[in-house]
Amino acid sequence: MRLFSKYFVNGMLVVVPVTITISVVMGLIHAADAFIAGRFAVTVPTGIGIFIILGLILIVGWLSTYWLTRKFVEWGEQILGTIPIIKTIYSSVKQMSAAVFDSSKLLQQAVLVPYPHPGVKSLGFMMSEVEEPLKSVLPEDTVCVYIPASINMTAGFNIFVPLKDVIRLDITPESALQYVLTAGASMPRAKTGERKAVTSSH
Repeated sequence: MRLFSKYFVNGMLVVVPVTITISVVMGLIHAADAFIAGRFAVTVPTGIGIFIILGLILIVGWLSTYWLTRKFVEWGEQILGTIPIIKTIYSSVKQMSAAVFDSSKLLQQAVLVPYPHPGVKSLGFMMSEVEEPLKSVLPEDTVCVYIPASINMTAGFNIFVPLKDVIRLDITPESALQYVLTAGASMPRAKTGERKAVTSSH
């Protein structure tokens, strides 16, 4: 019975991630096909829709690198910024998109901070140093730290922590994210290749 349980658990560890990954990919493919077919009233072969969308995104990204196109995009953003409700939605979505698709720049430094109370440490990401007007009302040198929720990176807390209480971790951002997404089942790895390395900021 013990051997059966071992094989079953090992099998689940292999099958579940593969099944979920395939399901997500197939869902994206079908959603892209349905979007293209609905927008242009055409029938597209399975899988073509996602390539069309990726191609359009790449073309927009390529065009946005040119001065004239970039100015046109900025002009469009200025127009959206004048519409009361639209500007709130657009700015929020833009900031969220930047956080998701450019997380390599935002989530560079993993840290430990005393949260939710002294004596307990939580893993978070140092986002930025605090500037005015918040700097003048905080008692000392303070940084903004994002503490993500386990398994669900889109939920979490932004807290202000005195710099002297922040412990910088010498770990890769990828392993820190794996630690969060697996609820601690996968321990962080050091940038130097060791199991763990910690350096204090003070």
